[in-house]
Amino acid sequence: MTKQRKAILETLKSTDCHPTADWIYNEVKDEIPNISLGTVYRNLNFLAEQGEIMVLDYGSTHSRYDGTPEQHYHFHCQECDSVYDIHINLKETLNQQADEATPFTINEHRLEFYGICDKCQNS
Repeated sequence: MTKQRKAILETLKSTDCHPTADWIYNEVKDEIPNISLGTVYRNLNFLAEQGEIMVLDYGSTHSRYDGTPEQHYHFHCQECDSVYDIHINLKETLNQQADEATPFTINEHRLEFYGICDKCQNS
């Protein structure tokens, strides 16, 4: 674990805002001034490949990153673009239903919820 990788992972695990690589870069740059954005991207990709973090790809020009690699669900606000964790346990039920409904072997799934967060509703 390099100094850069450790700082990136600690920064990501210390927030629940599901940040972009740019946000992580700006946070880590305070601790490691000479770090480059390319180094952040390379380390995020490595951490994702190792199963240390989760990449949330919404088909836009930037991905978001989650320091909790275990399968869980997310809510994406369509007004402010914020992403929140939703802690509900559907994993086994959905995988089993999909297994029974198809000839496929289901290992995992991804489910996203979209709408307007409470902050945007109240503003």
